[in-house]
Amino acid sequence: MKYKRLTKEQFEALHQEFSNFLATQAIDKAEWDSIKTNKPEVAEQELDVFSDLIWEGVLKNANYLEHFSKNHIFLFHCQEKLIQSIVLKALNPEVNFLEKEGLQWLSDNMFTETVEIHLGKKEYEAERNTAIFDLISQGAILSDGQLYLQINGIIQS
Repeated sequence: MKYKRLTKEQFEALHQEFSNFLATQAIDKAEWDSIKTNKPEVAEQELDVFSDLIWEGVLKNANYLEHFSKNHIFLFHCQEKLIQSIVLKALNPEVNFLEKEGLQWLSDNMFTETVEIHLGKKEYEAERNTAIFDLISQGAILSDGQLYLQINGIIQS
Protein backbone atom coordinates (compact mmCIF):
# COMPACT_ATOMS: atom_id res chain seq x y z
CA MET A 1 0.00 0.00 0.00
CA LYS A 2 1.40 3.40 -0.96
CA TYR A 3 -0.62 5.61 1.41
CA LYS A 4 -3.03 4.46 4.09
CA ARG A 5 -6.36 2.74 4.07
CA LEU A 6 -9.40 4.99 4.18
CA THR A 7 -11.38 4.96 7.41
CA LYS A 8 -14.71 3.21 7.73
CA GLU A 9 -16.41 6.63 7.61
CA GLN A 10 -14.54 7.57 4.44
CA PHE A 11 -15.51 4.28 2.78
CA GLU A 12 -19.13 4.92 3.75
CA ALA A 13 -18.98 8.40 2.26
CA LEU A 14 -17.45 6.95 -0.92
CA HIS A 15 -19.84 4.00 -1.12
CA GLN A 16 -20.96 4.77 -4.68
CA GLU A 17 -17.40 5.29 -5.90
CA PHE A 18 -16.35 1.99 -4.32
CA SER A 19 -19.26 0.23 -6.00
CA ASN A 20 -18.16 1.71 -9.32
CA PHE A 21 -14.58 0.63 -8.62
CA LEU A 22 -15.73 -2.95 -8.01
CA ALA A 23 -17.92 -2.82 -11.12
CA THR A 24 -14.88 -1.93 -13.25
CA GLN A 25 -13.47 -5.25 -12.09
CA ALA A 26 -16.74 -7.07 -12.87
CA ILE A 27 -17.46 -7.60 -9.16
CA ASP A 28 -21.12 -7.21 -8.21
CA LYS A 29 -22.57 -7.06 -4.69
CA ALA A 30 -23.12 -10.82 -4.42
CA GLU A 31 -19.57 -11.55 -5.51
CA TRP A 32 -18.18 -8.87 -3.17
CA ASP A 33 -20.06 -10.41 -0.24
CA SER A 34 -18.64 -13.81 -1.21
CA ILE A 35 -15.09 -12.42 -1.45
CA LYS A 36 -15.39 -10.78 1.98
CA THR A 37 -16.53 -14.08 3.50
CA ASN A 38 -14.41 -16.60 1.63
CA LYS A 39 -11.30 -14.63 0.65
CA PRO A 40 -10.84 -11.86 3.23
CA GLU A 41 -7.24 -11.28 2.09
CA VAL A 42 -8.51 -10.43 -1.43
CA ALA A 43 -11.11 -8.10 0.06
CA GLU A 44 -8.35 -6.39 2.06
CA GLN A 45 -6.30 -5.94 -1.12
CA GLU A 46 -9.28 -4.40 -2.93
CA LEU A 47 -9.82 -1.95 -0.06
CA ASP A 48 -6.14 -0.99 -0.17
CA VAL A 49 -6.09 -0.51 -3.95
CA PHE A 50 -9.22 1.64 -3.79
CA SER A 51 -7.78 3.69 -0.92
CA ASP A 52 -4.60 4.37 -2.89
CA LEU A 53 -6.62 5.40 -5.95
CA ILE A 54 -8.64 7.88 -3.88
CA TRP A 55 -5.50 9.26 -2.21
CA GLU A 56 -3.78 9.67 -5.60
CA GLY A 57 -6.71 11.72 -6.89
CA VAL A 58 -6.85 13.90 -3.78
CA LEU A 59 -3.11 14.49 -3.65
CA LYS A 60 -2.81 15.19 -7.37
CA ASN A 61 -5.32 18.02 -6.96
CA ALA A 62 -3.89 19.38 -3.69
CA ASN A 63 -2.54 22.89 -4.11
CA TYR A 64 -2.60 24.31 -0.58
CA LEU A 65 -2.21 22.88 2.91
CA GLU A 66 -2.50 24.44 6.36
CA HIS A 67 -1.29 23.21 9.73
CA PHE A 68 -2.24 25.06 12.90
CA SER A 69 -0.69 24.52 16.31
CA LYS A 70 -0.85 26.59 19.47
CA ASN A 71 1.87 29.09 18.49
CA HIS A 72 2.51 28.31 14.83
CA ILE A 73 0.68 28.40 11.53
CA PHE A 74 2.26 26.57 8.60
CA LEU A 75 0.90 27.45 5.16
CA PHE A 76 2.00 25.50 2.11
CA HIS A 77 1.61 26.09 -1.61
CA CYS A 78 2.19 22.74 -3.34
CA GLN A 79 3.43 23.39 -6.83
CA GLU A 80 4.52 20.88 -9.45
CA LYS A 81 8.23 20.78 -8.64
CA LEU A 82 8.48 22.54 -5.29
CA ILE A 83 6.60 23.51 -2.19
CA GLN A 84 6.55 27.04 -0.84
CA SER A 85 5.86 27.76 2.81
CA ILE A 86 4.91 30.61 5.06
CA VAL A 87 5.44 29.96 8.77
CA LEU A 88 3.92 32.32 11.31
CA LYS A 89 5.09 32.09 14.90
CA ALA A 90 3.54 33.94 17.83
CA LEU A 91 6.25 35.04 20.26
CA ASN A 92 3.60 35.72 22.89
CA PRO A 93 3.15 32.37 24.72
CA GLU A 94 -0.44 33.29 25.66
CA VAL A 95 -1.55 33.22 22.02
CA ASN A 96 -3.33 30.11 20.81
CA PHE A 97 -3.89 29.84 17.06
CA LEU A 98 -6.22 26.90 17.68
CA GLU A 99 -8.80 29.35 19.05
CA LYS A 100 -10.70 32.12 17.28
CA GLU A 101 -9.12 34.72 19.55
CA GLY A 102 -5.67 33.62 18.46
CA LEU A 103 -6.48 34.31 14.84
CA GLN A 104 -7.87 37.71 15.75
CA TRP A 105 -4.67 38.41 17.69
CA LEU A 106 -2.67 37.48 14.57
CA SER A 107 -4.73 39.88 12.47
CA ASP A 108 -4.07 42.69 14.97
CA ASN A 109 -0.35 41.93 15.43
CA MET A 110 0.78 40.52 12.09
CA PHE A 111 3.57 43.03 11.47
CA THR A 112 4.75 43.63 15.00
CA GLU A 113 7.75 42.22 16.83
CA THR A 114 5.45 39.64 18.45
CA VAL A 115 5.08 37.65 15.20
CA GLU A 116 7.91 35.96 13.33
CA ILE A 117 7.32 35.25 9.64
CA HIS A 118 9.50 32.78 7.75
CA LEU A 119 9.26 32.14 4.02
CA GLY A 120 10.66 29.04 2.43
CA LYS A 121 10.67 26.91 -0.64
CA LYS A 122 11.99 23.47 -1.26
CA GLU A 123 12.04 21.02 -4.12
CA TYR A 124 10.32 17.77 -3.32
CA GLU A 125 12.79 15.18 -2.04
CA ALA A 126 10.34 12.37 -2.75
CA GLU A 127 7.58 12.17 -5.29
CA ARG A 128 5.20 15.18 -5.00
CA ASN A 129 2.15 13.22 -3.82
CA THR A 130 4.19 11.32 -1.24
CA ALA A 131 5.59 14.57 0.16
CA ILE A 132 2.09 16.06 0.41
CA PHE A 133 0.76 12.87 2.02
CA ASP A 134 3.56 13.07 4.60
CA LEU A 135 2.49 16.62 5.54
CA ILE A 136 -1.13 15.46 5.86
CA SER A 137 0.01 12.55 8.02
CA GLN A 138 1.71 15.09 10.30
CA GLY A 139 -1.53 17.03 10.74
CA ALA A 140 -1.80 19.37 7.76
CA ILE A 141 -5.19 19.73 6.12
CA LEU A 142 -6.19 20.52 2.55
CA SER A 143 -7.01 24.18 2.04
CA ASP A 144 -8.46 26.46 -0.60
CA GLY A 145 -5.32 28.61 -0.22
CA GLN A 146 -7.17 31.76 0.81
CA LEU A 147 -5.06 32.35 3.94
CA TYR A 148 -1.81 31.57 2.12
CA LEU A 149 -2.70 33.94 -0.71
CA GLN A 150 -3.79 36.73 1.65
CA ILE A 151 -0.65 36.60 3.74
CA ASN A 152 1.63 36.15 0.74
CA GLY A 153 -0.03 39.14 -0.92
CA ILE A 154 0.53 41.29 2.17
CA ILE A 155 4.16 40.17 2.49
CA GLN A 156 4.89 40.82 -1.19
CA SER A 157 3.43 44.34 -1.14
